Amino acid sequence: MTEGVCVFESVVSGSVVAAVAVNAANGVSGVRVQPGLSDLAGSVARLARQRVKGLDPAPTEGVRVRFEPDGSAAIEVSIAISGQDQAAVTARLVQAAVTKDVRTATGLAVRSVLVSIFDIDVPRRTP
Repeated sequence: MTEGVCVFESVVSGSVVAAVAVNAANGVSGVRVQPGLSDLAGSVARLARQRVKGLDPAPTEGVRVRFEPDGSAAIEVSIAISGQDQAAVTARLVQAAVTKDVRTATGLAVRSVLVSIFDIDVPRRTP
């Protein structure tokens, strides 16, 4: 009896990885993904195309994905954090969440997660 091997190949787009990363980062306490100006400009066109097709797109703004030659993903995430937590600790939590969720959802190896903190929400003091 001969045993066969079934090999499946899947292709994951950068926008799928970005959507998973946005969801993972937003799931960290005190974090919201912060789109930059270049993200907003690019998202307007993508959103219009998807709406014409009747799709309800997942948010991807604030995340950039680059695929490495070895098939792994290098991910950049721009965030705003609450002023309640240490920035370095929060960034490490985002790195861990994005790495775990992207691996779990897509099967991709994550080479790196670069977290940039663009804003800190400082709570207002009431007089």
